[in-house]
Amino acid sequence: MSTVFFIDDEIDMCIANQQTFALADIDAQFFTDAESALIAMKDDLPLVIISDIRLPGISGEQLLNSLQKQDADLPVILITGHGDISMAVQAIRNGAYDFIEKPFSSERLIEITRKALEKHKLTLENRALKKALQSKEILGPRIIGNTPSIVMLKQMISRVADSHADILLFGETGTGKELVARSLHEQSQRRSNNFVAVNCGAVPENLIESELYGHEKGAFTGADSQRIGKFEYAQGGTLFLDEIESMPMQAQVRLLRVLQERNLERVGSNKVINLDIRIIAATKIDLKEAPNFRQDLYYRLNMLTLDLPPLRQRKEDIALLFHHFLLVTASRYGKAAPALPATSLQALLTHDWPGNVRELRNAAERFILLGSLSDLNDVNQERNMGLSLSQQVEAFEKTLIEQALTTNSGCIKDTMQALNLPRKTLYDKMQKYGIDKQNFKIDES
Repeated sequence: MSTVFFIDDEIDMCIANQQTFALADIDAQFFTDAESALIAMKDDLPLVIISDIRLPGISGEQLLNSLQKQDADLPVILITGHGDISMAVQAIRNGAYDFIEKPFSSERLIEITRKALEKHKLTLENRALKKALQSKEILGPRIIGNTPSIVMLKQMISRVADSHADILLFGETGTGKELVARSLHEQSQRRSNNFVAVNCGAVPENLIESELYGHEKGAFTGADSQRIGKFEYAQGGTLFLDEIESMPMQAQVRLLRVLQERNLERVGSNKVINLDIRIIAATKIDLKEAPNFRQDLYYRLNMLTLDLPPLRQRKEDIALLFHHFLLVTASRYGKAAPALPATSLQALLTHDWPGNVRELRNAAERFILLGSLSDLNDVNQERNMGLSLSQQVEAFEKTLIEQALTTNSGCIKDTMQALNLPRKTLYDKMQKYGIDKQNFKIDES
């Protein structure tokens, strides 16, 4: 893909600007008529078109109209004479990116060209991200990302989704544990039956048994009718127990029995109801170390464990995730999803994301509604307040190294090439910033 197509029937103008673009390190091809440029575009689509309005044959205005039908996002900059200003203004209304009036300086030409290039590159990046989100390589609409940890998670989901084994999900708040649970359900043979989610920390202790196992009419004061519990409602499907660490100790005793026997009795009943369900539990803490969690229940749940990585360990997925949330939010509010400026991307990459994917989704919604990442920038600025320029540069450098290590699956050789750093320099910087090799599964080859 070429960078710029420059079209002007004055050969001297083409020759003069060849040097201008060469000095600015911008790849450009030159044509003396629009017809030649259109033929070249069949094999080589440029990022920006710069064309004189008055040309022999197809005019610059006609060229603009033709290109608008092919790709309305392709920036077209028109070169005008003094008498063509009104025509140029109308062309902008018709979709032209900008116009330059003759005579113009080389600085003015390069300035407008660079802005047009940046705009179109962002547009192409958005298209690529949108296409990636629609790719079959992404696990449904739920698990989005290409980092090694997410690829491994998607592979594990595919491998265990159709098994009958109960699964324990471990991850920080906001890492998407319920989304993983739904993906497991949707890829299993149970998909046609109910997926039932229960937040164990949100159910009052005195109601949790009735909520989970149901009750008979008259079983206790206020039980005016029979109630089907969550376990029964999930019959043939999947029951997701979120925040399992919050379940009261007494409720854990009965849950252990239900998991072992695969049957239950409603509160106030002696009738045994056999269960055909799969249990997926989720926690944000280490249950083995939790003082208020039964060890026998932990070992019963811990048949298969899937670890969900925090967002700070998969930063190269941030752009893809953020764009996904932009598209979802824009669709919800009936707005167009704007391109993400480079400064905003830097703010996303340097943020720590303590709220993980949930926090990123909220940032995308604010970006659609407010048009900026001001809150996020404020957080980053507050974090960097009092830091010298060198300290801020070091913080960003650390982020880039961690991102490169993750992108290259921890391979030192590939990371050296990606960052263009000697091995010793890379190791020195990793030691300086306290980057632990084990977090990236370093390959010493």
